[in-house]
Amino acid sequence: MSNVPSDLKYTEEHEWVSVVDATTVRFGITDYAQDALGDIVFVSLPKVGESIASGSTCGEVESTKSVSDIYAPVSGTVSKRNDATETAPETLNTDPYGNGWLVEVTVDDAAAAVAGLLDASGYSAHIAG
Repeated sequence: MSNVPSDLKYTEEHEWVSVVDATTVRFGITDYAQDALGDIVFVSLPKVGESIASGSTCGEVESTKSVSDIYAPVSGTVSKRNDATETAPETLNTDPYGNGWLVEVTVDDAAAAVAGLLDASGYSAHIAG
């Protein structure tokens, strides 16, 4: 069974999202996603200052099994990226909700930006099929 923290929001594309403050959200890939991918060997992230649009591709994760796109869970401007995941991509396997976070995005209203995303029970139901 995958780890689905109750304090996060989720997308159907297996990204998790947390509200950092009123205008910042942080996201990464879920435990379910890293488990399905297997050993992650490469991560590509958007650049700081880049605009991303909800639902669009903003990076990719490559494992020994496949390459998967990372989809932006919200629209906004990349304010921070976790460069450590590019030098140590296995962090996504070992700590997807902690040190394996990927990107922080500046948005107008963080609460509104995540309002339409799945909660933990919705995401758990989604991955259960």
